[in-house]
Amino acid sequence: MKRRAFLIASAGAVAIAVRPLAASAQEVHDIRPIIDGITGGVEAEEGGIDIALPALAENGNSVPFTVKVASPMNETDYVSAIHVIAERNPRPVVAVFHMGPWSGRAEIGTRIRLAGTQKVTVVAALSGNRFRIARREVHVTSGACLDEGSL
Repeated sequence: MKRRAFLIASAGAVAIAVRPLAASAQEVHDIRPIIDGITGGVEAEEGGIDIALPALAENGNSVPFTVKVASPMNETDYVSAIHVIAERNPRPVVAVFHMGPWSGRAEIGTRIRLAGTQKVTVVAALSGNRFRIARREVHVTSGACLDEGSL
């Protein structure tokens, strides 16, 4: 009986320890302060950004991601930065790509990590203190990005 009691107690302890990990991966961050920090309170215009992200990703460890921002990319009208934000990641700011008229075109392609099903938001900073914003939903069947602090 002692061994059986030990196994039951161990299983309970593991269940309690794992519960915060699952809960932290499902927490939705309020990304409005992040967006306000990028734009400085200037209202971002919807559209003008093409996000290529699969609607369904089997694994959140490496999700293909491409962003194109409509811009002539000349000396007077160009994209200065592209910010990628994932609302359910432990660290919502996924990446920031800096560019300018010398970049030729405002396009990036990479792979990102996602903690689970969520919306990915892209904010493009343009010359003249202008901003564009777009969002894309992605369903992730097996999430990534466990917060090291909760391990």
